[in-house]
Amino acid sequence: MSDTIYALSSGQGRAGVAVVRLSGPAVRDVFQRMCGKVPTARIATLMNVRHPIDGDTIDKGLCLLFAAPRSFTGEDMGEFQLHGGPAVILRLLGALSGVDGLRPAEPGEFTRRAFVNGKLDLVEVEALGDVISAETDGQLRLAQRLAGGALSNRVSCWRKALVSARSAVEAAIDFSDEGDVRTDVRSEVAPPIRQVLRDIEAVLDDGGRGERLRDGLTVAIAGPPNAGKSTLLNLLARREAAIVSPFAGTTRDPVEVHLDLGGVPVTLVDTAGLRDGGDEVEAIGVARARERVAKSDLVLWLEPATDMGEASAEAPPDCLRVTTKLDLAPVSLTPRGLAISAVTGIGIPELTGLLVQRARELAGAQENVLIARARQRAALHGCAEELKALLKLADDKKGAALEFQAEHLRRAMRELGRLIGQVDVEEVLGEIFAAFCIGK
Repeated sequence: MSDTIYALSSGQGRAGVAVVRLSGPAVRDVFQRMCGKVPTARIATLMNVRHPIDGDTIDKGLCLLFAAPRSFTGEDMGEFQLHGGPAVILRLLGALSGVDGLRPAEPGEFTRRAFVNGKLDLVEVEALGDVISAETDGQLRLAQRLAGGALSNRVSCWRKALVSARSAVEAAIDFSDEGDVRTDVRSEVAPPIRQVLRDIEAVLDDGGRGERLRDGLTVAIAGPPNAGKSTLLNLLARREAAIVSPFAGTTRDPVEVHLDLGGVPVTLVDTAGLRDGGDEVEAIGVARARERVAKSDLVLWLEPATDMGEASAEAPPDCLRVTTKLDLAPVSLTPRGLAISAVTGIGIPELTGLLVQRARELAGAQENVLIARARQRAALHGCAEELKALLKLADDKKGAALEFQAEHLRRAMRELGRLIGQVDVEEVLGEIFAAFCIGK
């Protein structure tokens, strides 16, 4: 990459400090032309920053050099940390645009260069984006865990084991005439492959909680008409998000609010009262309500204490049952599930606590889940399937051709390579010639 890129890395608008970042081969030249010298690497230096053409002072601020390869992108990087006024920012960006070899960075280009230069793998790149976009503590913790290499480090260990196994198989195929190369490698290959498979299956066996935490949960508030669904939504949202009325069928379209429940992003959905009959418009609303209930991660099923007849057949088996309007209930009432009253506040703290607990359980916020995206899950699943096929061949008493086992290993490594964005057949050759005395 011959271009040197630059961009405003801090937020737009007025601020105390603005950070303009550069990366590429011309960084040192930019410092020399605009500051009179190149700052010592990794030491913040207070310097006058001047226009490279007319020499006018743009501002006085901190300048930093991060020398390659010890930088975020792996290239020479520089930062101007100046006052965050719009005029200062415009003058600096305008001055940089006039320097030959410099151009504005494209979206995500600094991170792309970090990936290309081997400073980050794909999992870490995705996690870095998730750190920036995280809205809840749970999302941030998951993103930071992956950005710190929690999954990448394990993938690296798995790849090393597969490289070693594949090198043994490939050596048995290609160098069987050498005296120091074993041709029966099943006892050598199968145990580490089984261990890798167990590890991958343990990571996959998370019930999709990482994806739920990253993308957010959907909690539907459902039940018969006039069960207090809209009232509960407003209470949990702490604002008048839905219209509340004593008349049945008021809610037609689903009403959504976004909440942070114990660090888990949750979309709370108020749905139309479920009943048969009503006019054509209400019937459409009921159909939409049933669809949202079916697709939700969790359902709060509300039933009013004033109408405690037979349990509704539409209540999902794994829903949270809540009896509402407890302040109007007869003394002899035996509520189903948790009982609340929006008027007196009875049961509301308990319901909120239960919602937080269930949300954190469903999203794995208290666990070290390692998969945050469907792409990551698909790659690990593909690797596991190839390893299962390989072990099936290795366990065949008739003796499967080593070429087939090598192909499954190659495909398994390719899946891991797709996960982190790295596939290197030279690793296999290096392992072969390092482990065996071939070509003596």
